[in-house]
Amino acid sequence: MGMKMLKTGFIGAGKVGTALAVLLSRKGYPVAAVYDQIHAAAERLHDLVSDCRIMANSQQVAETSDLVFITTPDGVIEQVTSQVKWTHGKSIVHCSGADSTDILKKAHEDGAAVGVFHPLQTFAGLQQAIENMPGSTFAIEAEEPLCTTLKEMAQALGGSYIQLKASDKVAYHAAAVFASNYLVTLVKISADLWRTFSIPSDQAIKALLPLMRGTLHNIETIGLPQCLTGPIARGDTGTIRKHLNDISDKTPSLLNPYKELGLQTIPIALAKGTIDKKQANEMEMLIKNTHTRGMP
Repeated sequence: MGMKMLKTGFIGAGKVGTALAVLLSRKGYPVAAVYDQIHAAAERLHDLVSDCRIMANSQQVAETSDLVFITTPDGVIEQVTSQVKWTHGKSIVHCSGADSTDILKKAHEDGAAVGVFHPLQTFAGLQQAIENMPGSTFAIEAEEPLCTTLKEMAQALGGSYIQLKASDKVAYHAAAVFASNYLVTLVKISADLWRTFSIPSDQAIKALLPLMRGTLHNIETIGLPQCLTGPIARGDTGTIRKHLNDISDKTPSLLNPYKELGLQTIPIALAKGTIDKKQANEMEMLIKNTHTRGMP
């Protein structure tokens, strides 16, 4: 039977599960069953996917589907899996970034195939999830033949995939936190600095977004390390000194993040070749030796 004939089912109808169900059904994968303890969530998925039936419990999803996605909150995946009787020939997959197939142990012991299919993407709402998922990279962890099935799914969703081992998952997830969550934090820090000259956050963010988009475009088109610009890339110690003094005066809580990111940026500037070792050492000493002046 062709992989697209595999009947899929979903236990947990949150943003990721619902978006995945919608997109897979559009690509010809039959979505047969859904269960969520919050009935309205199951209803919403059912309304968006034709022929999908709402089940009374997880066990019914397991019995109706060949490939079951467990898309509950990460913390309960293991518990949900252990409450179901799985059978040989079924595949059970979760979509958590930091967890490996270990948390699907009960399904594996019951003779089912287990895997992970994690979309490397940010989902702030259901609509965003449906829009953002296509084209994403999916982190896949599974044995054959399930591994091939999941690779085909990633490609059907217009995405690419990387294959990970269980021991890779935590570092992979921490990297996503830096690239996505901490990007939000950096924007908040920037907006906080704009508040020191009385411009509200929403206005600051609106002004900073084109700069951020330009940076992303440079990362994509020019790549690391050549895309790095700014005072560290230029070896401009005078400007960095001004920054350090101004931040320690006005927003001392931002001094450490500024210093830490600066120190992480010096090697990129060196790799770009726009500063030499002497300038690098000078900037490093300047940054390391700046401390907040006595707090009032």
